[in-house]
Amino acid sequence: MLPPIRQIATRQIVAVRGKALEVRDDRIVGEAPLEILAAGPGQDPVAVAVTMRTPGHEAELAIGFLRTEGLIDGPEVVRTEVGDARHLNQPDDTILVRLSKSFDPSVVAERHFVATASCGICGKASIDEVAIRCAPLPDGPVVSRGVILALPDLLRVAQRAFDATGGLHAAALFTPAGELIAIHEDVGRHNALDKLIGALSIAGMDTARGFAVITSRASYEMVQKSALAGIGLVAAVSAPTGFAVRTAIEADVTLVGFARERSFVVYADPARRLTTDEEWKS
Repeated sequence: MLPPIRQIATRQIVAVRGKALEVRDDRIVGEAPLEILAAGPGQDPVAVAVTMRTPGHEAELAIGFLRTEGLIDGPEVVRTEVGDARHLNQPDDTILVRLSKSFDPSVVAERHFVATASCGICGKASIDEVAIRCAPLPDGPVVSRGVILALPDLLRVAQRAFDATGGLHAAALFTPAGELIAIHEDVGRHNALDKLIGALSIAGMDTARGFAVITSRASYEMVQKSALAGIGLVAAVSAPTGFAVRTAIEADVTLVGFARERSFVVYADPARRLTTDEEWKS
């Protein structure tokens, strides 16, 4: 399936290399605001957040966002609706998630959601709201050292839009054997993960049977979102933040950083999900 039209655009650019100038067409990644709303039966839509994102897969992003922020459990989603094409130039810049039960608007006011592609959800009322508590994660899956070492190459092969623009993050779910289950891209690393989790939720897939790989640094939001979705192992190609490590320890998430160039660093829980002692000694 080809990328959505608004995901990648072509523009004329001037490339400067020393004294040489080259005028040519280049591909750039798309970015546009998405307003996410939620409503239960007979309820007026509640505006939850506005996030900058790469157009495409709006339903997955909205459902994933609501789930990873602890606002819904997932099964209560009935359907999604984009904006009214009669009044909006870009109807898919607004999406309403219809739920089977009432949505409490007070949780939105308390959380103070402001989302951007770069920083995720900012301005939360207190540190207690940042560290959302979730149910204890089950043991497993156990992933070998060799699978983690091979991930960067496997992930890059699946990143079509990145190869075209160089401007997108990706989030993917792999099986313990290193087989790709699903991948999503977005200009925002948080949006890519939300799209992935939303797509898996729509498909009714068990996220606990795989582990997540992200092409960005591991911030606390990425660990928190993964934990709330039941993903117990997160591998990032870049560094984790200190609060991400703390969040991983508290949420019982195995956290791997710098998973690139045939190496990686384990920051939290090295034994339970990653490998056996014999493999570490070999």
